[in-house]
Amino acid sequence: MPWIQFQLEVSAGQVERLSDQLSEAGAVAVTLLDATDQPLFEPPPGETPLWSRTRVNALFPMASDPDTLLQELKQDWAPESFPSYRWEILADQNWERAWMDHFKPLRFGSQLWVCPSWLPPPEPEAVNLLLDPGLAFGTGTHPTTALCLEWLTNANLNQARIIDYGCGSGILAIAALKLGATAAVAVDHDPQALLATQENATHNGVISQLQVSSPSELIEIKADFLVANILAEPLLRLASLFARLTYPGAYLILSGITSDQIQQILQTYNNWFTFNTPMIKENWVLLAGHRR
Repeated sequence: MPWIQFQLEVSAGQVERLSDQLSEAGAVAVTLLDATDQPLFEPPPGETPLWSRTRVNALFPMASDPDTLLQELKQDWAPESFPSYRWEILADQNWERAWMDHFKPLRFGSQLWVCPSWLPPPEPEAVNLLLDPGLAFGTGTHPTTALCLEWLTNANLNQARIIDYGCGSGILAIAALKLGATAAVAVDHDPQALLATQENATHNGVISQLQVSSPSELIEIKADFLVANILAEPLLRLASLFARLTYPGAYLILSGITSDQIQQILQTYNNWFTFNTPMIKENWVLLAGHRR
């Protein structure tokens, strides 16, 4: 059976209102998508972030009248301007299959693959990390995650202890363990991220080597590697903590930084760390350095 799909673009503050109106008008599904390719990273505690410009997709039965639906929605918005929109007839399909087909195995460095669990690894003899898209951030598709994974594949992680601060899906901690690290601590504000990390670690056979923690419960252990793929603002606040969590000579890997934020990060961390030349991918930056 075909469907009628409405696509509307609104600001983050308008999403809840519009979603409620679409559901009340008879939408069988309402989904939210990024309208401007804006990444979302570590949220503050208790917050659920949305993109500043969000595309709201609503699916209605074919028997619905698009003109009547639009008239009702526009009346609810008056006297405000109604959001920009388009609608189309959507052919019926296997939606789960279509969603799964979007995700493919990704290679990082010479030895690491990140693979959806429903596909066979392209190189069974390589280091294969099985990871399905979920509610927690991190599947390897974003440049910052890719930069971190590429750096880790080239590092000597044998017998190392790693802290993954702002772990999201746990992809970086799990990758480090599969690449030779012996222990990892995954830290995140979001309970969903910690649960996803545990599930992904179990699926990849490294749960016995992994500990999860919220920032408030984190015991200040010393690590050989600390990786933080978050954003510049929290990175600036966390500099002294990261210094306490790393041995002299330990590696610090920071990402979630844009090119224009490099100098501010370097100035803040210069008291404790010496950094190498930045790695840049699509205007996103990875800074790797040593604890003095």
